[in-house]
Amino acid sequence: MLSGIGAPEIIIVAVLILLLFGFKKLPDAARSIGKSARVFKSEVNEMKEEDRQREEAKKARDNGSTPTADGNAVIDEAKPRTDNQSGPVS
Repeated sequence: MLSGIGAPEIIIVAVLILLLFGFKKLPDAARSIGKSARVFKSEVNEMKEEDRQREEAKKARDNGSTPTADGNAVIDEAKPRTDNQSGPVS
């Protein structure tokens, strides 16, 4: 598909871009693209972190505990404990 693109074609495209946008606007455009890429990367990382926290909350909910903001589980003293598998004491 891209096998026909070589050095002459790339040079022609670069020259056309320079003619369209001019030499003065290219650094500003590159700076703007760099800022946009940084914002996009930070948003993607934030979404990954939210997904990770959601998965941890789901696992904690499946285990019967509720995580706090720092990741520790909150123990509800009103609920009977179900983690003791030793059985009743006679």
